[in-house]
Amino acid sequence: MNDTAPTISVLGAGRVGSVLARAAVEAGYSVNVAASGSPADLELIASIVMPGTKPMWATDAIAAGDIVVLALPLHRFSTLDPAQFAGKIVVDAMNYWEPIDGRQEFFEQDDLSSSEIVQQHLTAATVVKTFNHLGYHQIEEDRRPSGAPDRRALGVAGDDAEAVDLVATLVDRIGFDPVVLGSLREGRSFQPGEPVFGTPLSRAELTALVGHPAAA
Repeated sequence: MNDTAPTISVLGAGRVGSVLARAAVEAGYSVNVAASGSPADLELIASIVMPGTKPMWATDAIAAGDIVVLALPLHRFSTLDPAQFAGKIVVDAMNYWEPIDGRQEFFEQDDLSSSEIVQQHLTAATVVKTFNHLGYHQIEEDRRPSGAPDRRALGVAGDDAEAVDLVATLVDRIGFDPVVLGSLREGRSFQPGEPVFGTPLSRAELTALVGHPAAA
C-alpha cells in the first residue's frame, strides 16, 4: 500500500473485528483496533491474534481512522457518540438478528434496514454496509487473490459513490470480489434471513441474488 492508503480503525475485538483487522493488515493497511477496555488490556490479545495492529482507546481510534469499521456487539451501538464520527466513512459490519442479539428496541424500525438506522444515528458520517453477510470464519478462510477461480464475493452498499468505491477497494484487497449496490437501503439484501446471508457465493451468484449491481 502507498502512503495515501486510508487508515482503518476497527471498533470491536471479538471474532469479526479480529478477523477484519488481521485481514486488513495482511492487505497492507495501517490498522488501529479498540475494544471496551483500555489499549493496555488489548495489547496482548492484539499481538497474538491481530499482529501489526495498534491498540487504542476507542475515541482515539475513531479520530485516527479514515475508515472506521463497526464490529461491535449490537447492544453497544446506541451508546456511541455521533459527533465523534463526523466526516468519517463508517463500515457497518454488524447485524440485527433477534435470536442472537435479543430484541433491540433501537433497531426495531420496520421501514428501515439496520444500516439505515446506523446512518440515522451517525448523522454526519457516511455509512457503507459490508462484511456482514459472511461469518467470521468464512472471511478468514475464503480470502483469495484477485482473479482466483474460487474467489468469493462480498456485497457493498451505500449512498455515497466515492465512499462505496473506497470500501470496495478494501474488500478487493482483503480478498473478495466486491458486488456494489447503489444505496444503503439495498443493503437489506445482506441481512439475516435473506438468501445471501451466510452463503459463500461467487460474484455472478451474488449478483444474481441481489439484482443488478451499480457500476463500479
